[in-house]
Amino acid sequence: MRTVHVVTHPEATHHVEGAVGGWHDSRLTPAGLRAAASLAQALRARIPDGAEVELFSSDLQRTRQAAEEVAELFGVTPIPDRRLREKSYGQAQGKPQEWLDRRFVPPPAVGERMDHDEGVEGAETKAEWAQRSYAAMGEILQRPCEHQIVVTHGGSLTFVIASWIKMPIESAGYVSFRAPSGSITTLREDDFFHNRHVVSLGDARHLDTALRAVP
Repeated sequence: MRTVHVVTHPEATHHVEGAVGGWHDSRLTPAGLRAAASLAQALRARIPDGAEVELFSSDLQRTRQAAEEVAELFGVTPIPDRRLREKSYGQAQGKPQEWLDRRFVPPPAVGERMDHDEGVEGAETKAEWAQRSYAAMGEILQRPCEHQIVVTHGGSLTFVIASWIKMPIESAGYVSFRAPSGSITTLREDDFFHNRHVVSLGDARHLDTALRAVP
């Protein structure tokens, strides 16, 4: 039986500064670091001693910091993968969120959503974001390991789950899986039917109430 534990990084500096995240390389806040320690302990309690564990992480600072807290408890080395990054917002990254909000062009209710131009120079399309996320998860899931931990971003969580359930990319343009920062989503595949379950989405019981901000 395979279990994938998907972690959304805790509170980062761009959250409290009201800045656009994306590929902006923000760090965890002091509260975020405390949350990272709590989620690491929660994972340690869920995964049996002696179980085989692999740890993958987006290569941005805020996810690497969270992954390092987990790695210390499990005695593993995080495997960085830039494909697990949040969506790139191009020239908006690091700017005030209201700067992006004034320029953002939302996708249509019907029609082309994945290649939609959101009106921000240099930003990824949703298709580009999904394709790299699916590719990263495809390689992770080719590895035979009982417990895999994936540390990523709140936005990218949608495509991690969508790839897990083998949702066609074009359909993923209509779905959003929301979870609090610093939460754990549990995915499990059984050994008999090989069905892929979403066991829990965005479990944040290990966090203090004040830290449960949805990005």
